[in-house]
Amino acid sequence: MIATVDSIGPGKPYAEVIGDPIAHSKSPLIHNFWLNALNIDATYRACHVPPNRLGEYIARRSGDPDWRGCNVTIPHKVSILDHVADPGGIRENIGAANAVFWHADSSLAATNTDAAGFFAPLADHDLTGKDVAVIGAGGAARAVLFALSRCDVASVAIYNRNIMKAGGLLAQFGLKGRALPLGARLPVATALLVNASALGMVGQDTLICDLSPLPTDALVYDLVYAPVETDLLAQAADRGLETIDGLEMLVGQAAVVFELFFGVAPPRIRDGELRKMLIDT
Repeated sequence: MIATVDSIGPGKPYAEVIGDPIAHSKSPLIHNFWLNALNIDATYRACHVPPNRLGEYIARRSGDPDWRGCNVTIPHKVSILDHVADPGGIRENIGAANAVFWHADSSLAATNTDAAGFFAPLADHDLTGKDVAVIGAGGAARAVLFALSRCDVASVAIYNRNIMKAGGLLAQFGLKGRALPLGARLPVATALLVNASALGMVGQDTLICDLSPLPTDALVYDLVYAPVETDLLAQAADRGLETIDGLEMLVGQAAVVFELFFGVAPPRIRDGELRKMLIDT
């Protein structure tokens, strides 16, 4: 269900994912799968919120007793911080949020679970002293860079249309490296390549990236999940490189948010079933 800013709550507990566009989101599938598995009488839906109505959306939902909060996706991950409280210092630490929930003091608060969701599938990969390349400089890239700044990587090459913006992010997170234009050659020592942009997503421009400079043991991680197998991941697989798709981060960050919204941990023991459903849908 694609709701609108003006729609009224369904009369039972609910949460949402907001963005522009939003029809591609798989978050309703994930959260409703967990709600059904736990027999919780609540729902989760997608809501289209254009940038000029974000403040109105928060104002309306803050008066709805059934609303439990929302996930936040493109293009609101930075601007949402202007509309809700920030008790965890997300603005200073990461600079972008991916969820709004009811804080203990009954205020609406922002948080970011993207960094934890991004890092989860990398837990068995030692990035200490390794070179990393990141494509993008938006909200998702901020979470990625925040996580990388805790991994003691050697350097980060960040690719973006706006090189000044990309360079500013390196400085903000205290990372050594270079800011480069999209399409520039990848460093030959890259151990991890991350696409943290919307390029390659359904309805967006194609990501043009030559993987030939990468070593044979490089890891390619695409945060895009619609489609699950992006052109970038297909190209990496053709070269025999290890890959991680966007569903890994999507489900990981969703698990943290689900507990904030509904007060119980999701049944991660059923992740295999959930993943198959997400791929088939």
